Amino acid sequence: MNRRHALGYFSAALAAATVPGLAQAQGDKPITIVVPYAAAGTADMLGRMLAKEMGPLLSRQIIVDNKPGAGSSIGASFVARAPADGNTLLIATSTTLAINPTLYMKLTYDPVKDFAPIGLIGAVPLLAVVHADVPAKNIAELIALSKANPGSLSYGSAGNGSPQHLGVELFKAQTGANLTHVPYRGSSPALADLLRGQIQVMFTDIPPALQHVRSGRLRALAVTSAKRQPALVNVPTVAESGAAGTQGFDAVAWQSVVAPADTPPELLNRYSEALAKVMAQPELRAQLESEGFEPGSATPSQLKAYIRSEIARWGHVIRAAGATVD
Repeated sequence: MNRRHALGYFSAALAAATVPGLAQAQGDKPITIVVPYAAAGTADMLGRMLAKEMGPLLSRQIIVDNKPGAGSSIGASFVARAPADGNTLLIATSTTLAINPTLYMKLTYDPVKDFAPIGLIGAVPLLAVVHADVPAKNIAELIALSKANPGSLSYGSAGNGSPQHLGVELFKAQTGANLTHVPYRGSSPALADLLRGQIQVMFTDIPPALQHVRSGRLRALAVTSAKRQPALVNVPTVAESGAAGTQGFDAVAWQSVVAPADTPPELLNRYSEALAKVMAQPELRAQLESEGFEPGSATPSQLKAYIRSEIARWGHVIRAAGATVD
């Protein structure tokens, strides 16, 4: 599946999720999936895909409600305070559940106590890229270059506490690489400066970087996931570089579905089973993988344990980086 086919699929999902009556509606009210980000992003597309695919399995209409702001905290707080009747769900990302608890000095929800896990959707790995003028041809050479010339290499991110920022900080902590952070307001301006050579390095989302890698303006060094990506089969993982400190490196932005705490277990299990069926569809998985997305799955208990472990892991990285948001 190519990018045009995948975007066509998401367009169909968007229509089905937003036009009343297209999904099978039974019961007194539809299920609402809250996406704590603006429309057209990864979380939004995933939410609309689930609305389209899970609705028939549950014999319920599912609609999507975008509530962006404060690093996903506005939407998360809304769901945390919603009735625990199974009618309100949240697309919860690694930022929502694992990063924000340490990043924000005053968080209006508790990622463990306020939510009941349903299941994992999957993860988005990042792509380590450098400007074409940077002489490093692989991760080992990038590390060596940064150490030989302290302060000479800058990396851009979508902002303090973003997955792009913390992915590089984890990389620095494990390898000792000397890279200076330049935060931007979003990935697009950071990528634009990388293309101009104003910064030299980025750990960025795969889709927007692909065309520039193929044109030769950027050089792809590695993907940050534990395994190679179908969209970039010739690009190794960070761990495959063999450089000191890269063993087991895995830094991805993951997405999950949760409900308000105290939602009845029978509903959680039903939703979890429907989610697992959707994510097991071969065609859907192929479409997602063509976009650089890793489909995943986890039971509610597995997701709960994963969230706790991710809070601890990213909390350590955030504290070491000194990143905070008031």
